[in-house]
Amino acid sequence: MIGNIGSESVQQRSYPAGSSVVNQVIQVQSEAQFEAFCKAGGRPLSPEQCRRERADAHLLVIEGQALPAARCSVWWRCVPVHPTEQLGIIGHYAADNDAAAAIVLAHARALLAEHGCTYAVGPMDGSTFRAYRLVTARAADGPARPPFLLEPDTPPAWVGHFEHAGFEPVAHYVSSLAPLRQDERLPGLREQVAQAGIAVRPIDLTNFETDLHRIYAVVTASFQQNFLYSPLEEGEFVAQYAAARSFTRRELVWVAERAGATVGFVFAYPDLAQQQRGEPIDTVIIKTLAVTPGAGGLGLGGLLTAEVQQAALELGYTQAIHALMISDNRSRRISAHYSRVIREYALYGRNVA
Repeated sequence: MIGNIGSESVQQRSYPAGSSVVNQVIQVQSEAQFEAFCKAGGRPLSPEQCRRERADAHLLVIEGQALPAARCSVWWRCVPVHPTEQLGIIGHYAADNDAAAAIVLAHARALLAEHGCTYAVGPMDGSTFRAYRLVTARAADGPARPPFLLEPDTPPAWVGHFEHAGFEPVAHYVSSLAPLRQDERLPGLREQVAQAGIAVRPIDLTNFETDLHRIYAVVTASFQQNFLYSPLEEGEFVAQYAAARSFTRRELVWVAERAGATVGFVFAYPDLAQQQRGEPIDTVIIKTLAVTPGAGGLGLGGLLTAEVQQAALELGYTQAIHALMISDNRSRRISAHYSRVIREYALYGRNVA
């Protein structure tokens, strides 16, 4: 029962000036507390997913008479390596008011400091392979566009929560929208990549998980230099992508191979959020593009992008979203030539002291 949720492990903390209610911070231990944690802040969280992501602690702010008002999880064991800081991660974040947000973020920093962390990053659900970032601009180069399928859609107030708690952006990301059109480079790219001994093909949906295991090898090789990279277990990676099987179209996922080894892939899917809004689906989302270091510099990334966009055009789609690109990476620079930014995001950090 929620009524006695705070009966275990309740720790009182100082509250912002002007708070009119008594707040309690719980380090979750009981099943009742965990159930409330997953419902807190108006953003339901899957208990099964939360457990799989293996946070080191869950924090819950109870407001007044046991109303769950804010939550976050913290990680200090399995975290990305930083050259100068001992990182702690804050994720599974949700808060429905400013006072509860300030309390849960302050408590999270204190707990990370107790475990030797010097710098906190968030919101991130333990890894950049999972949910992370806040939406910082809902309309950029043009009118606002509704969220696309699987896009993080965080409330505007959460940016203020982190900034008022002393966090600053440590990385910026964008999603951009591009019209689909015939790519005159495609024949030349095909020939160039073929001369390097690389063949590209659509994914084999009859052996979907087998191809996912092959793609995992590309991800681990190509993402190691990414900001805040930490490895993801193969089983979790395959489960993440297998969950998309129901809306995966063979023509929109391409795999590159050389000498029997997978060396690149691009993963795109229709924007079913349009259908959910009662609109025709005219957009595909290019979620992930990766090429192994040994296959870099051959035009393979350009070919994979061109192949998936050509296939989408032939299927009747008219535009593509290049999703969640870090602002200063190569994909963003390529996309900037023919697309407009529709959303901006940021990841935040600060010293825990």
